[in-house]
Amino acid sequence: MLSLLETPLKGLFARSGGAAYGVFDHGAHVWAWTPDGGAPVLWMSAQSRFADGAPVRGGAPVCFPWFGPGRSGAMEPAHGFARLTEWRRGEVSDRTESDGHLVVDYHLDSAMVAPQPAFPHDFAATLRVDFARDYMQVDLEVKNTGRESFSFEEALHTYLAVGDARRIRIEGLDGAAYLDKAPGAPSPRATQRGAIEISGETDRVYESEATATVIDPVLGRRLIIAKGGSAQTVIWNPWIDKARAMADFGDDEWTGMVCVEAANALDKAVHVAPGGHHRLWQRVRVEAM
Repeated sequence: MLSLLETPLKGLFARSGGAAYGVFDHGAHVWAWTPDGGAPVLWMSAQSRFADGAPVRGGAPVCFPWFGPGRSGAMEPAHGFARLTEWRRGEVSDRTESDGHLVVDYHLDSAMVAPQPAFPHDFAATLRVDFARDYMQVDLEVKNTGRESFSFEEALHTYLAVGDARRIRIEGLDGAAYLDKAPGAPSPRATQRGAIEISGETDRVYESEATATVIDPVLGRRLIIAKGGSAQTVIWNPWIDKARAMADFGDDEWTGMVCVEAANALDKAVHVAPGGHHRLWQRVRVEAM
């Protein structure tokens, strides 16, 4: 059953059998997806701030028009203004009672945000969230509505719930080159050999368009993360010290999550001509082991 959220942030929440779906208008931010008969797939921090102007820690934030501090290394707010802005909710297709399907559309354009000296371009962004009982898909399309070309960074910064981050394996990125941004990394540039395992602070940007799979023996499932329009996959876990340093992240919550993000950042930023557009999408599907 679909209902409006009665929380500090407006949005939608739906239940259908054992499935649950949730999205905030703030940032067009997907915050809940539980497949029918399964455990939650999206992770949310118990310390997250649910307030206008503040980011939500967890779920699937939209990063646009820059990623992290941007290519200059000094852009603010981190991950861009889109995740801090209330998007306009559009069409809602609710079939939760018949087949457990819910589709929600959102819109954001340059007229809806305050002047952005760091991104003074005319744009129109649409985000579609497609929930089903066995998958969740997020599509982000950005159109250049101005007269000059521009470039931007973007990511679907998806936080996945896992039984124990120290015991998971992430497959599908073997052989991919990556940028290692974690403090103390042995080399800033490396190549993945075999499956990824989380054994310390992890912050890697992989050059890969491939599907990634999270193998989770504790929860007894595989999370298959397919994507399109994405040149990179970001893998992130804060580990112990960084989790303790973040006010909106519980000290011990890092064991229950890993981020697997579809991205176009740094030298893979998207360039769009006037009238052009770019579509980025990510689909998460669950399989039992």
